[in-house]
Amino acid sequence: MPCPRDSLESLKARIAGIERACAGETGGEPAELARTGHAGIDAALGGGLMRARLHEIFAAEADDAGCATGFTAALALRLGVHLGGTLVWLREGEAEKRGGQLHAPGLVEIGLSPAQVILGTLPDALAVLRAAADVTRCGDVGVAVVELWRDPRALDLTASRRLALAAEASGVTVIALRIAATPSPSAAQTRWQVGAAPSLPMEANAPGYPAWKIELLRQRGRPAGGAWRVEWNREQACLAEALPVGSAGTGGAAALSGAVLPLSAGRPARAAALGFRRAG
Repeated sequence: MPCPRDSLESLKARIAGIERACAGETGGEPAELARTGHAGIDAALGGGLMRARLHEIFAAEADDAGCATGFTAALALRLGVHLGGTLVWLREGEAEKRGGQLHAPGLVEIGLSPAQVILGTLPDALAVLRAAADVTRCGDVGVAVVELWRDPRALDLTASRRLALAAEASGVTVIALRIAATPSPSAAQTRWQVGAAPSLPMEANAPGYPAWKIELLRQRGRPAGGAWRVEWNREQACLAEALPVGSAGTGGAAALSGAVLPLSAGRPARAAALGFRRAG
């Protein structure tokens, strides 16, 4: 028996309502995507970074660990921490030994609230991955950062698939931060390489926005490639095209070094004073 016209119209209305809900009540941004704020990057990604996926960020050089850390913190904000989710940052002990403790004031400057961040340092890569597996299953977590040093045997294709599947099942976004590492096959949705870029000072030679040179090395299901020089707009909490060095508005001042978050080993991170929770 044919469906009455009013039933068809009712079904269409319900489908339209579901589509609007998936796009989020603020409109425009689908629930599974997080726009970076940079038009070129968002276009290359098909609208933005996918939430509930595994993403990889590689420091271009070992000395770029601080830049990669800053970029990771910025993406964590865009991927959901700014919506109220908790950021759990798991670090391998070797990464902290080589690069120093996370610079808590720098994380605050990026825009992270101390009440939303839990830091955990574990003795080796296997311990980090085991903890990450548990954290990723917790739906109250918005983003989990898994920071590893070099190329541990424990992080193989199987381990990355487990993280990716857990992220999809729970809705937690996982960022694998790789320092002094070589890209290898993985189940990551995107893979980025991050390096230092000069930060242009503001008026009166005040420190400028954090800036990075980033490259999209690969993404699943879409063309790879694309390189940008970007800066982090603290007021808008988004990425933006960085102005060329010597642009008008800088007063001819020399460019500053890029965003660096870790402290040198042995210096206090002031995490406790700023309210960051440390696990373990």
